[in-house]
Amino acid sequence: MAGIGFELRKLLRTESYLGLLRAYTYASIISSGPWVFSIVGLIAIGVLSLGTVYPDALIVQFQVTVTYLIMGSLVFTGGLQLAFTRWVADRLFEKRPEVVVPNFLGVTLVTTALSGTLAWGVAWFGFREASHLYRVLLVSGFALLNNIWVATVLLSGLKQYRSILWLYGGGYGLSVGLAWALRPLGMEGLFAGFLGGQFALWFGMVALILRNFPLREPMSLACLGRRQMYPELLLAGLFYNLGVWIDKLVFWWSEPTSQHIIGWLRASVIYDLPVFLAYLCVIPGMGIFLVKFETDFVEWYDKFYNAVREGGSLHDIAHYHDRMQETVREGLYQIMKVQTITLLAVYTFVPSLFDWIGISDLYIPLFLVQAAAASFQVMLLAVLNVLYYLDRRREVVAVTASLTVLNLVLSRWSIELGAEFFGYGLALALLGALLLGLSLVQRLFRKLEYQTFMLQ
Repeated sequence: MAGIGFELRKLLRTESYLGLLRAYTYASIISSGPWVFSIVGLIAIGVLSLGTVYPDALIVQFQVTVTYLIMGSLVFTGGLQLAFTRWVADRLFEKRPEVVVPNFLGVTLVTTALSGTLAWGVAWFGFREASHLYRVLLVSGFALLNNIWVATVLLSGLKQYRSILWLYGGGYGLSVGLAWALRPLGMEGLFAGFLGGQFALWFGMVALILRNFPLREPMSLACLGRRQMYPELLLAGLFYNLGVWIDKLVFWWSEPTSQHIIGWLRASVIYDLPVFLAYLCVIPGMGIFLVKFETDFVEWYDKFYNAVREGGSLHDIAHYHDRMQETVREGLYQIMKVQTITLLAVYTFVPSLFDWIGISDLYIPLFLVQAAAASFQVMLLAVLNVLYYLDRRREVVAVTASLTVLNLVLSRWSIELGAEFFGYGLALALLGALLLGLSLVQRLFRKLEYQTFMLQ
């Protein structure tokens, strides 16, 4: 389960600059690969369809539809992703791996039924003028993406990062290839090709899960029973995903900043492109996140709690506690440092870059603000990761709920202030949630030994 950690530690312990570079490069690719493939895949499908799919508005309809499906499915399953992964972790701690796959299949069945029902209602009432094939693809795509996120977070919890990377690369590569082949069929062809690759991605994930946990019992819904999942994790997952998407919804559904695309869907031309491009700037920071928080921090975390459970000396427990705290401090500092360097480089070269790829310079101010916001989000992920490991579920709910509320209020306020303030709502919301999370982590570490022993 911790194979990725062992591999990174081996690279880091070569005591050479080349080993260090390889470790952080490897971690950056592993941690950022899936969503980079998502962004690049959608852009590639759009570019390859130019000149074949007429009018160009059909390409926009496809990209906007997929963006809504990604957003909706992440929000819909956000809570389930966290709660089910924690349920699986608890069962593995109890040495009961045989119950993982039966319950995963049960969750998949329930997720498909609920998401499919919701999507059918939306497709029926919100897209009456769209083709029947489009509506069928819309429903299928929503159910499929929901199941992909559940499988992805389960494999992430099991540290199967490399496998996820290869599966996402293959899945999105196939999506691009099939969309290119079916592009003469218009927007529905692009949509069907994209979903073909996503189905292959999901099928590969299920096969990987079955390889790790062979099916020995019938399908079960035990994980959905009373008191099986933590309600705080359900709320935290919902609030986090809603919190990072709600500014897009505000801009999509505000008349001055959006336009109608298809059915109930709207998009913001002035907001969407720089926002999604900005997320490419956090690849270096995500590498630091994986190395420091999913490798170094976990090492000291395991030693601390093993010492507590197995009756280690007070000196060892205090030492492991201090090393955990130092790792968090060092990790956040390194993320901040590498993201600052990245932002300075982006600020220097972004005019030339935008001119080369044909994007108007008017997008640059918003892009820079969003790049800073994305950097705050990486640091917030690191803080939330620490709180999850230390099982501070209520604190996570407080941080993620504050993110949702702040992003909603500040994004609406930024629209009222004018175009020069676009993007500041998300940036300030992430900064506010980050500061709250940091204060909670700092307070937690002061009392960690006391709370650990008093709660036994």
